[in-house]
Formats: sequence, structure tokens, C-alpha cells
Amino acid sequence: MELEFEQYLLAIRELLEQEDQSDLRRTLDVMRIQDIAHVLMALEDDAVERVFNALARGRKVDVFSYLDPHHQHALLDRVAQADARHILSEMLPDDLTALLEDLPRDEVRRLLRLLPFRAIRRALTLLDYPDNSVGRLMTPEFVAVAADWSIQDSLDFIRVQKARGEMANVIFVTDEDRRLLTSIPLGRFVMGRADEPVSSLGTEPMITIPVTADRAEAVRLIQHYDLEVLPVTDDEGVLLGIVTVDDVMDVVEEETTEDFHKLGSVGALNLSLRDAGPALLYRKRIGWLLVLVFLNMFGGIAIASFEDTIAAVVVLVFFLPLIIASGGNAGAQASTLMVRAMATGDVKSSDWFRLWGKELLVATSLGLTMGIAVSAVGLWRGGPEIALLVAIAMAIVVVVGSMVGMILPFILSLARLDPATASAPLVTSVADVAGILIYFSLAVAILNLPAGGGL
Repeated sequence: MELEFEQYLLAIRELLEQEDQSDLRRTLDVMRIQDIAHVLMALEDDAVERVFNALARGRKVDVFSYLDPHHQHALLDRVAQADARHILSEMLPDDLTALLEDLPRDEVRRLLRLLPFRAIRRALTLLDYPDNSVGRLMTPEFVAVAADWSIQDSLDFIRVQKARGEMANVIFVTDEDRRLLTSIPLGRFVMGRADEPVSSLGTEPMITIPVTADRAEAVRLIQHYDLEVLPVTDDEGVLLGIVTVDDVMDVVEEETTEDFHKLGSVGALNLSLRDAGPALLYRKRIGWLLVLVFLNMFGGIAIASFEDTIAAVVVLVFFLPLIIASGGNAGAQASTLMVRAMATGDVKSSDWFRLWGKELLVATSLGLTMGIAVSAVGLWRGGPEIALLVAIAMAIVVVVGSMVGMILPFILSLARLDPATASAPLVTSVADVAGILIYFSLAVAILNLPAGGGL
């Protein structure tokens, strides 16, 4: 697949260099719209405009919808106003909302002026829903039929209205007040007798989602119930729109990318790494790095407070990186597993005590195994007492690091903060400070060393 993209990209670049507009159009005509969008995002700005203008008018909107927001914004600034008006007017409502929601207010006003009144009203309605809500994600253009219509009349209506909405393999049935009654699989609909009413086809168990629900809940419902389309309703059960599986696939990608960024203590990027400028990357990364610098200062303070201990037995320094790194690694593992489980809904806050017991058992087993392994090195480097010290320290530090990694996401969740903030660097830094204190405190106790006073 990647090879095919590279071939397309090479072919498009050669045609642009040759200024062969006819062959360029023919090549674009046989390419899939997703591949065209992928190629456009890899081209230089001036080349993007030339390729986009070579597309058939009917394909421009489809290709545009597969571009990321950064390239969509840039392209709208470069194409003719007539093309911009056509693109915005023909976009599906959910795609248009996704485009507008990240723009400055003045830019939103400028683009809305290009739209007909009905499209403006529809866009403002969707933008009025809370950020990250299902209302921002849904499309309000759908086809529904009444329960008392005949199957034949309904099929005729669907054929006429099919251009209005995203068709799926289910037909929605509403009452006279547009309240959702049921959904019927298209196959059963087609096989029914033409003169029978829609109500004769029976009912299906309904899975719906409130328009103000978080979009992550839409992802969970579609994945859990294996749905192709999810109806969106208001508090009175009125059908307002639909969320399709392709919509939630985009959400899954965005949410997963955001979680990865948070796990690396990086602010969420709204564009690709390739397109992000150095200044933006600096702003997204510097905040957490400064926080971690100050947090790690406590590690330095802890080491300084045990200067006399280190001076008495210098070999302790040899094992310090090994001990604290192991605790941090164990904590990062536990945190990653817990954050991901909470993000997918596999684990909830009510599971805390049971999971705490399980993690304690696992962490103790890991710590003992790693302690036994490192004791052999301790015996070689410092004798029996050092071997005992590093074995006990390793076991305790791994347990403590694991507990920090498991508990921190729960604490953040209870505080109504994103559990993904319990990132690997944060957990590692906390575990490092704890590891230093544990290691040298054990050294003082086991080896009868002075604890005093580097500060």
C-alpha cells in the first residue's frame, strides 16, 4: 500500500514538472479519492493548488473531506472563491463542523458568509453543542420513514431522498413528532411485502446516544454493539442525527494520538508532526519538561541528604541508577496498562481496591525476581551485605513504583482530570524520588552508616 502511494506521488510530481495537464487529469481520474488526499498532503503548497484545480468538480469535495484540518484551511485560502463556496456548501455537516471548530472566530465568519442560509443555520446549530460532544460529531442529514407508511412508499421516499444523507444498512422509523421508534435492517425492509405498513416489520432493540454525550461514549457504543450507525436523540427521544462508523474511526485515531502525546508529556497536537513548526513543538513540550525538572530536583535534594552515606560506602553509587530506573520502569508499565484500560472502559474507579490487590501481588513477584537477579551483582561488587541491601531495595522500589503507576491514574480520575496525564515521565519522576529515599534509607539501616547531612 505504501509502495502504491509512493508511485502515485512520484507520477504526480513528474506530471507537474512536465506541465502535462491532460495526463494529470487522467491520472487523477483513476485514483481513489483517499489516495489523492494523501498525495496532496505530501506535496508542496503551490503544487497542491495545481493538483486540486485539475480534479473534476464533482470530486473536489470528496477529496477535500479526507484532508487534515491544517491542509483544509491552507487550501481554502488558495483556491478561487467559487471553489471555496462549492466545497463548503457540499460538505457533510459533521465534516464542516470539524473544519470550523478549530478556526478563529473571524475566519469562521468569513467562511460562513460563503454558505447559503440553511447551511449557516445548520453549522451554527452543531457548533453550539459542547466541545467533544456527539452533537459536534453527528450529521443531521439522514433519512427516516413513518411507521404507518407502506413499505413501497417508504422505498420510493428513500430513493428520492438518498442524496440528502449518509445511507446505512438500517432504516430509521419515527412518529409524527420525529421521535425515534425503532430501526429496521435494510435487508428485512427490502424483503417485506410492498403493500404492508412499515410497522409490520417488527422492532429492533434500540441503542441511542444523547446529543450532549461525550463522543468517546459514541465510540464505546459502536464498538461494544458492533453498530454501523448510531442514532442521536435529544431528551425527548427526537431523532436529531446519526453517527457512522467512519466518524468514530476518526475519533479513535484522534483520542489514541492524544493519549500517546500525554503519555509522553506532550500537549495534544492538532496537526501532523510533519506540518508542526518548531515553535509549536516547543510550546507543547516545554511546560511538562519544566515541571519534571523541578520534580527531579527533589531527587537531587534526596541524594544530597545522604552524602555521608555515599562517602562511607562509595559502591552504593554503582547500584543507584539501576535501582531507581527499575522502579520508574515498573511504574511506567503499570501506568500505561491502567490508563489504557480506563480509556477503553475496561476499568472503572470502582475497581480500584480489587486491582490494587492484584497489582500488589504482581509487583511483589516482579520485585522479588529482580531483587534475586541483582543480588548476584551485589555479591560480586560489595559482598553479602551489599547483596542483601540491593535485593531488598530492588524489591521494595519496584513495588512502590508499580503502586504509584497504578494509583495515580485513579486519583486523577476521581479529581475529574484526564488519567492520561499520569504519563510515563511523571510516574518515573515520582518513582525516582521515592527510590532514592528508599535505597539510601535501607543502606543506613542495614549497613549502620551515617545518614547525615549534605544539606
